[in-house]
Amino acid sequence: ARLGSGAVLLIAGADGKAAVAAGVTQDLTDRVSAVDLVRAAVAELGGKGGGGRADMAQGGGPDVDRADAAIAAAVKLLEG
Repeated sequence: ARLGSGAVLLIAGADGKAAVAAGVTQDLTDRVSAVDLVRAAVAELGGKGGGGRADMAQGGGPDVDRADAAIAAAVKLLEG
């Protein structure tokens, strides 16, 4: 609610693995889905899938060292 309008992607690492979460404000879900953001990031992390709702999604992958590539993939998706 404090964000107002936007998208957030979080990547956390533990034991070399990555957990990914994405959130998209309601006003933007018709243009970008949190599920799509997570899936783009997870693919770069060596994972498969990811899921949730258009406004909130999560997934994971086995290679947290690729977090920068995962973020870049999500940014590319947002840029169209």
